[in-house]
Amino acid sequence: MLDVTSEELTDLLARAARLKAAWQQRIPSHVLAGRVLGLIFEKPSLRTRVSFEAAITQLGGTSLFFPGNEVGLGWRESLADFARTMNQYVDAMVFRVFRQSTLEGIAQYAACPVINGLSDLYHPCQAAADMLTIQELFGTVRDKRIVFVGDGNNVARSVAILTAKLGGHFVLASPPGYGFDAEFLERFARIVSKQPLEQTDDPIAAIREADIIYTDVWTSMGQEAEREERLKRFASFQVNTQLLSHAPAHAKVMHCLPARRGEEITDEVIDGERSVVFQQAGNRLHAQKAILEWLLVG
Repeated sequence: MLDVTSEELTDLLARAARLKAAWQQRIPSHVLAGRVLGLIFEKPSLRTRVSFEAAITQLGGTSLFFPGNEVGLGWRESLADFARTMNQYVDAMVFRVFRQSTLEGIAQYAACPVINGLSDLYHPCQAAADMLTIQELFGTVRDKRIVFVGDGNNVARSVAILTAKLGGHFVLASPPGYGFDAEFLERFARIVSKQPLEQTDDPIAAIREADIIYTDVWTSMGQEAEREERLKRFASFQVNTQLLSHAPAHAKVMHCLPARRGEEITDEVIDGERSVVFQQAGNRLHAQKAILEWLLVG
């Protein structure tokens, strides 16, 4: 995400929209016939795994799934040995890993495309689907105000980057100490400096002019020991009916799922008329198809 240009992102979203329209009309595509996608997941997954498996299948290819404990990245065999072997068997690989360094270590030695299906730092495939959803809702991401209410986590970083590269305005509303880290802020300012990135600890003020109100779980995988403290610190950041009463009438609610209903978001919101959460989840399929087509066909 940090390397791709605004033009490339615009092209990617156009591909996703085209592929979704074809899917809705049941127009088949065999553009990836004979291609094999490897999925190597250290973390549990629903949307990322199923959307990628469905995506490659609908484009004429096939997939192979490898649980992380079976592969043993970095301990059963080196990242270099794994990458040099696998890229002779598959045409692209999707990784869902605990550490960004694992992903970058694989990419250093792999000859085929390496896709980040989630790391501790970023979740670019989710953000691509989010941008497609916002584009469907408003026609464009440009000049839209996307407010992320919650932790400055991998999803928030990814949405911030793509929002800025597409000309939108990103706001992170989080408790003190849970915003973006200094390293990310420096990188964002250096690479996406034309677009502002706003942070605040006041969720009500943040959403007063919001077009999108986005939230995610307060405790991500690997942070279980912090759960009780996070529940206390984030309590006033719940996306509920009271919070939404301060937002514009047209504002929509997004969540990357899975949700902890009753914590970061309430049932009446996620199931309510403002929610586009399941449209957003469905768009994972079409964003993934666009990514695969873009990387493997060009």
